[in-house]
This record gives sequence, structure tokens and C-alpha cells, in this order.
Amino acid sequence: MKRIIALLLCLAALAASNAGAQSPAQSATTEKLRSSPQRHEWIEIALGSRRLKAMLITPQTKPAGPVVLVLHEVFGLTDSTLATADEIAAMGYITLAPDMLSGFAPDGGGTSGFASTRLAGDFMTLLPDATVNATLNAWSDYAATLPGSNGKTAVVGLSWGGGAAFRYAASGVHRAGLQAVYVFYDVGPPAVTQGPDKFKPDAAPLSVDRIDVPVHGFYPERDTRVMASLRKTRDAMAAAGKRFDVVIYPGAEHAYLRVGAAPDDANPANAAAIKASYARLQALLAAPDQS
Repeated sequence: MKRIIALLLCLAALAASNAGAQSPAQSATTEKLRSSPQRHEWIEIALGSRRLKAMLITPQTKPAGPVVLVLHEVFGLTDSTLATADEIAAMGYITLAPDMLSGFAPDGGGTSGFASTRLAGDFMTLLPDATVNATLNAWSDYAATLPGSNGKTAVVGLSWGGGAAFRYAASGVHRAGLQAVYVFYDVGPPAVTQGPDKFKPDAAPLSVDRIDVPVHGFYPERDTRVMASLRKTRDAMAAAGKRFDVVIYPGAEHAYLRVGAAPDDANPANAAAIKASYARLQALLAAPDQS
């Protein structure tokens, strides 16, 4: 795995320039974050030689339930993901939005150290699951130390982050405090879609046998890639006797939490999916059967 990470770092360095990564978050989303009443604080922790960075968002009210880890899309940590974390914090939960690219940029930093979102995305899709899972465990350990934490965590994943959350649940190495995962629009097991193994034609299907927490899926009807894979995921989870609750949002598109937040989005189904998804997520996080 160290050789893989070294190769990825070399590729990133060769492609680097002085330009910063361009955030796909809309200016309206950025402005909304600036006016948020929640407390926002950048946190850094160590994991081996890496310095991990995350945004910690604390609700105005007394925290309830698990600390929620919010995993970003493939192009790294942006204001769009932070806005999702802020929405969840407004529900009364401490949230952590990790920069999963921390320590991997050519300058030793994270998302902002990549020359473009494309390069960040290329790097992200090649990260081995073991690296991603170790990062999530490090943040889970940190979450357990926070005042107001009940010792539990939940993971909300967006696109790439949704797949990472699903694989974390399936890994067998997640921390015991994991309560549930919430997968927004990404392909799940048994398909192998991330990491070096995705290039292996003979890669073994990703097993769901070790999943021991509920998995809740949030899927947009017009996301053809994800919808095409959903039946196999459902079949695998059912065969293994695992809890997999799915809601498909009519007319919504991939990344609707981000796309639908744009003032100029022409598809009203995205905004409807945002409203319905947050209501569902809030109810699920508060449900006693999530432990």
C-alpha cells in the first residue's frame, strides 16, 4: 500500500501548478455558510506522518445522538459538503467534515493543494480502502473525545463519500461506535469502483458479509450509473440478511444536494429531493433502532 501511495503522490506532484483547486460549490452556498449560526472550527490531528484536517461544526443546541462524519464528493472538501454538514449540525448534531485528501497534495496539504478538481478526483479514486478506513477510524476516535459525544458515530457520504461510507461499513475494521451509514448516490457493493482494484478485471466482488450496521440509501432516479447497479446491491444485502433501506427520489439527478442548491438549477426535482432527504435523515438519526 505504501508503494501505491508513493506513486499517487508522484503523479500529483507532476501535475501540480500554482493554481488552487476550483470549488464547484455555488456562491450562494458559500454565502449561506458565512451566515450560519453554528460554530465552525478547523481541526487537525495526526495519523502517522499525515496531518488530517476536518471542519468541526457544533450546533447551537445541546448535542444529541452520534457525532456525524460527512464525507465529500470525489473532488475533495468543498463548501457544498460543508453546507451539508452545517445542515446536519442545525438538526442538533456535532458534525465533522474531513478532508480525505489531507496530507496527499503536492504541498503536503489537502484539497486546496491540488491544481484542479480533476486531479483531486483522479487521486481520490485511487486511494486504497485501507487508507480511507484508517482515516475514518482516526476521526471516529477523535469524535469520541468531544464534549457532547455519546460515543457513537454515523457516516453520511456524498457520491464518492457515499461509496466510501458503504465500504467502511463492509470493511470489518470500523470502530465499534459506528451506528449507521447514509449513502447518497454512489455505487455500492458488490461492485469494486474505487481504489487500485477497480482496474483488475478479476477483482473479487466486495463482500457485504461483515456489515453490522444499518445502511440507508438516498438515490436519485435520473442517476443512471447508480440506478443501474442498485439491484445487485439490494440482492447482495438481502442474501446476507443485512439492513438496507432505500428511497429513490423521483426526477432527481446525481449530486442533487449540491446541484439543487444552485439558484439557477432548472430541475425542481432536485430541490424536492433535498427537502425530503434532510427530513428523512433527521428522522433516521433520531431513531432509537439505529444503534
